[in-house]
Amino acid sequence: MDALRIAHLFPDLLNLYGDGGNVKCLAKRAEWRGLPVEVVSVNHGEEIDLATIDIVFLGGGPDREQRLASKQLLRMRDALKQYVEADGVLLAICGGYQILGNEWLLGDESVEGLGIVDMVTKRVEAGPDRLIDNIVLRSPLADRPVVGYENHAGRTFLGQGLAPFGTVVSPMGHGNNDADKVDGVRYRNVVGTYLHGPLLGKNPEVADWLIGRAFETRASCTGAPIEPLGALDDSVEIAANEYMAKRLGTR
Repeated sequence: MDALRIAHLFPDLLNLYGDGGNVKCLAKRAEWRGLPVEVVSVNHGEEIDLATIDIVFLGGGPDREQRLASKQLLRMRDALKQYVEADGVLLAICGGYQILGNEWLLGDESVEGLGIVDMVTKRVEAGPDRLIDNIVLRSPLADRPVVGYENHAGRTFLGQGLAPFGTVVSPMGHGNNDADKVDGVRYRNVVGTYLHGPLLGKNPEVADWLIGRAFETRASCTGAPIEPLGALDDSVEIAANEYMAKRLGTR
C-alpha cells in the first residue's frame, strides 16, 4: 500500500496552541494500524503538488504569520479548490478555517479569502472583542462529545445549505459567532473549526473520520476496495474526552 501522505501547510508560521499536534495524531493513528504514513511539511516559500496528498492540515497563527501565509495560500487558491472539489481531505483550524471563506479577518482588516467555502468572517461592533472558552460540541462525525478550546475575534457566518462541524452543547463556549451556537463547517471532505490545540487527541473519532475519508477518496480514484480501519485501544483518549465533557457540564 502506498503511504498515506499528510501535508502540513506552513508549520513554521501556523502552529498556534500546538495545532500541529493534530498532524502527529493523524500519523500515529495510521501507524498504529500498520499503515505507512508520510508527513510532508510545507514551509513558507515551498511548494507542494496537492495531487500527491491525501490529507491537508492548515492551522492558525498570529496576525503577522497569517499575513505571510495568506499571500502564498492565495497563490495556491486554484490548486486548493481543485483538491477540495476532488474530495481531498482538509482539516483547518481558526485562521486556517477563516481563510477558506469568501472574506475573513486579518488583524482588524477584512480581506479576500480563498472562496473555497461559502462563508464570511467579520468583526462585530458590539459584544465581547474575543470569544474565549472551553467548548463541547455534538458532531455527526463522532458518537462522543467533541471537546476543545476556542479563542477568536472573528465571527463566521456560513452560507445557505452549509453544515457546521458541530452544535455547541456546553454551558460555555460560542462557536462561529455570538448567536448561532454552532462551530465550524463541513463541506465535502473539509472540516473547519475554531477548536484549537489537541482537537484530534481528545476526539479520536474525528481523526478516524478524516483518515477513513482519505482512503475512500483514494479508492474512488484507483478502483481499489475500501478497507475498514481496524479498532485501536482508545482508553486513554476516551478518558480525557470524558473528563473534559464532565468538567464542562455535558456528562
